[in-house]
Amino acid sequence: MLLAAAGLGLLMGLVIGALGGGGSILTVPALVYALGMSAQEATTASLVIVGLTATVSAVGHARSGHTRWRSGLLLAAVGVPASLVGTHFNRLVDENALLLAFAALMLVAAAGMLIRSGDDTGADPQNQDVDRTPPRGEGTAADLRRGGRATLPTIAAGLGIGALTGFFGVGGGFAIVPVLVVALHVPMTAAVGTSLLVIALNSAVALAARAGQGNFDWQVIVPFTAAAVIASLVGQRVADQLPGRSLTRAFAALLVLVAGYVGVRASLALT
Repeated sequence: MLLAAAGLGLLMGLVIGALGGGGSILTVPALVYALGMSAQEATTASLVIVGLTATVSAVGHARSGHTRWRSGLLLAAVGVPASLVGTHFNRLVDENALLLAFAALMLVAAAGMLIRSGDDTGADPQNQDVDRTPPRGEGTAADLRRGGRATLPTIAAGLGIGALTGFFGVGGGFAIVPVLVVALHVPMTAAVGTSLLVIALNSAVALAARAGQGNFDWQVIVPFTAAAVIASLVGQRVADQLPGRSLTRAFAALLVLVAGYVGVRASLALT
């Protein structure tokens, strides 16, 4: 069990470090199907694992200047009440229905990322919107150019992402990155760093809401988290070497593969 948890943690850490999300998509199914947790137990453990891993990886991205602080903090702040609501409903849903909904959501996110990967202007880290010293009072490029008109979409996205974090027990990177890239026109490299910031904050809030009510299997969580943290640092180096379009398509492919597996297993369990 220890070796399995560590091995899965390495894989999850590589993904979250390189892609700024997707790690929690791997974590929940792995905890359920490979390590025998219930869906509710897995979503709680995932918040610990993904939250800590994202925090460590976010520091490295921030030092590289790949974080849009205003956008990230706004997404996290407006997601707090939605996260609490999502946490409440998580306890009321059948675990297989929860996993089936999880699979459907991953397919939607994958479709958005694949559509965006065909756009020559938005997914490339060489895009002019990425720089190491953002202007004073920086937000998203859309906020600056449009006089703040991107604020409403950002707030709506933050509410949705917060609800997803609370309900599914995930950091929400699979939704945050598409929102930043597709809706707010943030280049992929900056979207990764900003996503990690939001994941860390959202996970902390959702975990606090479950304090005293969730079951924590520390024999699994500790080695899984330790391996994931180490691997996330390697994943960040991978992100620095690959073009944004490749990262976008890799992200989408990952979502489709995992969604297919989870969807089939959950559907069979419900019938």
